[in-house]
Amino acid sequence: MVQNKPNHDDRSDNVEKLQDMVQNTLENIDKAEETMAFSSEEEKAKIEQKNKRREQSIQGFREEIEDESVARENGYQ
Repeated sequence: MVQNKPNHDDRSDNVEKLQDMVQNTLENIDKAEETMAFSSEEEKAKIEQKNKRREQSIQGFREEIEDESVARENGYQ
């Protein structure tokens, strides 16, 4: 029988991972906006809605980056 061993909670690179996620999401927004030039009105509306959700995600990522930065400074206690 195989026992599942819990993984160590390594948060040391969370800030960097979150920053990458912000950067990737910003790039996706830019690509989507470029696509809008060749899209129908219906597609444009969908892209705009998706980009709004992406912007909300970015805000959440940034809040999490702040939290992780504080936790890192405090030694993750």
